[in-house]
Order: sequence, then structure tokens, then C-alpha cells
Amino acid sequence: MEQQKQNKEFIIGYFNALSGVIKTRELVDRYMTDEELKEHIAFFDTAFPRYELFADEMTAEGNRVVIRARFKGSHEGEFNGILPTHRTVEFPFVVSYEIENGKIVHHWLIADSMALMEQLGVMNVPA
Repeated sequence: MEQQKQNKEFIIGYFNALSGVIKTRELVDRYMTDEELKEHIAFFDTAFPRYELFADEMTAEGNRVVIRARFKGSHEGEFNGILPTHRTVEFPFVVSYEIENGKIVHHWLIADSMALMEQLGVMNVPA
């Protein structure tokens, strides 16, 4: 049980360290070895500089932490061919982190991309 508590505290520290700042390679290297996650963070920080992460719910079991969370940022860079809209977006996501030796070694993520596209103005909200 102690390991799950430590893993939750690690992820809270990780969210706090990355929220609202430019996510440098040195910063993300402190928290992970997962190269795919590093690329994902760099991609989103280019399109939504200094984006913030908010953990709404967290569960831990073994070496895994699952979080229901929110992403909030301003669209200031190109995002999948969409030029900057300068709109602020906030959308939910769920992410699972596998932690070994005090670092994230693997992740799985699902986000509400429909909400993001609607907020960027590239999709109509269903009536």
C-alpha cells in the first residue's frame, strides 16, 4: 500500500511540475523514460504553450496510477494543421502511468478530442 501512495505523490508532483511552464527536455527527463510520452508532451506544448494539467481523480494499484484529469491551454501554435486560434480550451482525459524506479516507463491515454475540436471551432457542436 505504501508504494501506491508514493506513486500517487510522484504523479501529483509531476503534474504540478509540468503545469503552466514550458516543458523542456530536462524537465520531462526527470519524470520519465517513456519516449512516446516525451514526444506527446513536446507536441502539445508547441501547440498549447504552458498548458496546465488538473488531476480530478486518481487510483493506484501495483506500479500503475490511473488519473481522470483535465487539460487547459491556449491554442498558440499549429495543431494537426490547424493554425493558432488563440482560444483557450479545456477538455477531459484519462491517463494510466506505469512507474518503475521513480520514473514513468509507459503510459496509455485517451482524451475527449471531440471537445477539443469543438472548442477550437473546427467542428460544430451537435444540436
